[in-house]
Amino acid sequence: MSLTSIIRPLLAPRWRTIETYATEAEHLQLQVLDRLLRKAKNTEWGQRYGFAAIRGASVGSSMAGLYEQFSAAVPLSDYNDMKASIDRMRHGEPDVLWPGRVRWYAKSSGTTSDKSKFIPVSPDGLKDTHYRGATDVVVAYLHHNPESCVFDGRALILGGSHAPNYNLKHSLVGDLSAILIENINPMVNLVRVPKKATALLSDFELKRDRIAREAIGKNVTNISGVPSWMLSVLTRVMELSGKEYLTDIWPNLEVFFHGGVAFTPYREQYLRLIPSERMYYLETYNASEGFFGVQTDPADKSLQLMLDYGVFYEFIPMDEFGSEHPAVLPVWAVQPGKNYAMVITTSSGLWRYMIGDTVRFTSTAPYKFVITGRTKFFINAFGEELIVDNAEQGLACACRETGAEVLEYTAAPIFMDEHGHCSHQWLIEFSRQPDNIEVFADALDRALQDINSDYEAKRYKDITLQRLQLIPARTGLFHDWLKQQGKLGGQHKVPRLSNTREYIEQMLKLN
Repeated sequence: MSLTSIIRPLLAPRWRTIETYATEAEHLQLQVLDRLLRKAKNTEWGQRYGFAAIRGASVGSSMAGLYEQFSAAVPLSDYNDMKASIDRMRHGEPDVLWPGRVRWYAKSSGTTSDKSKFIPVSPDGLKDTHYRGATDVVVAYLHHNPESCVFDGRALILGGSHAPNYNLKHSLVGDLSAILIENINPMVNLVRVPKKATALLSDFELKRDRIAREAIGKNVTNISGVPSWMLSVLTRVMELSGKEYLTDIWPNLEVFFHGGVAFTPYREQYLRLIPSERMYYLETYNASEGFFGVQTDPADKSLQLMLDYGVFYEFIPMDEFGSEHPAVLPVWAVQPGKNYAMVITTSSGLWRYMIGDTVRFTSTAPYKFVITGRTKFFINAFGEELIVDNAEQGLACACRETGAEVLEYTAAPIFMDEHGHCSHQWLIEFSRQPDNIEVFADALDRALQDINSDYEAKRYKDITLQRLQLIPARTGLFHDWLKQQGKLGGQHKVPRLSNTREYIEQMLKLN
């Protein structure tokens, strides 16, 4: 009897619970909110905002008034609002945002004033959110693939690295994936590759080579990770093996569980690498702040919002985002087809936290959505999370260093080629040109690494993300492009950063 045939019936009841999302969304979410408030009522934030007094009156299967009281009592927040509290937690102070001491912090790209954000990850958050999400994506996959043998081989799982947090005992800060690997059930290590020590290496060049060498002789049936970085590892596997296709090395490979960046730019490369009709690709929405969505149907690219984890969801219509008093809606009040900014309350101590992501619901029975981007212009094609503020600061540094002046600019990714290489392409109109364009490009690239820790990590040793490419724009190019688009004057602006090449290709044709 195969291991998959033993595990499958143990996971099947969970699918039946997920099916209730279609009719029980409000009830499930109010249960989550009530549980979070009760658990955190004696924390500093719980006392500040009167969590103990927020109680709904039981009416049938709902808790009438609970959400209304919560949203009236607790303000919307972002990282800057919580930064001081999180830093106290990182220094070991208990009962601030969440009960007890939180020892793990997921490091992600920063805000306007900080190179990095440090997102608390509590034991509750690991158990009721991150690990549940990892389990549920397998539940969905097995439900749609009754012939699967996914547990009869190894799982190739990519992870990041971590480091001590302020030298506090047993406290770590680093990539979320590294925190998950560090705390995972030891039994999982029996069916995964690479070994834990390799998975947590901080030198990606060394890690990539070791992962490839450890995995190449194993019966790998499934892979998990960020598409860009997984492709880099698989490229190394192919180099070492000398084979033409990945299926020549792992003939039983059947599924890629992916997330972190959009998969579309990489799809064709994976199809060339894995020419198998039995290969499936399932997306997850797993962020430092929580695990939010699972592609529960391989035929539907939308993600299902996971409603019974340790996360309570709210949504701000994007046409009101940034206003003084925006409408904020619980999930049961959203409408399909509209763009919303996501707000979360979690079992790791984030309270009405604006995560910065935007989504559009494709269905409300069940609640399915697609990720539409960020609340600001950005590039996150490879996990670098470059925001406009990073770009402005980087350009200012490069201008100071070279004496140049920038009039207009835009930037977009150059997606990975067959060698796993990629970069950012900048189109810049100068009002004062630098003496040497390449010196300016070097200065800008260095400044972006200094400003943004995720960009710095992806640029490490040119393994995948290469130095940016810079193209000088002719005088008046951006004016002419705006005119062509019918967007001269008013509030229309040049899109500074874009996660696709749509805008920059239009401009390059006019350059």
